[in-house]
Amino acid sequence: MASLIPCPHCGLRPKEEFSIRGDASPVRPAPTASDESWHRYVHIRDNPKGRIVEHWHHALGCRRWLVVERDNLSHEVFGVTDAADWAKRKEA
Repeated sequence: MASLIPCPHCGLRPKEEFSIRGDASPVRPAPTASDESWHRYVHIRDNPKGRIVEHWHHALGCRRWLVVERDNLSHEVFGVTDAADWAKRKEA
């Protein structure tokens, strides 16, 4: 059976409708940050096993960016949030 992602706008959809951008946890450095800070942000990433938070684009649906919390070993999805709402919560 195909993996399903519960889009908050479109409902339960097959993962093939989505494209993945990657890890949603890094914090973007300030524009005036050092070259080293930017290097670490752009090029140096952890690759943990287990529960992770990622940006996904619902390319064949509502075309919204979403934040998907899932297990990258079992592919179990724990939650999906619109990326705009997630960013607002992160700022607070």
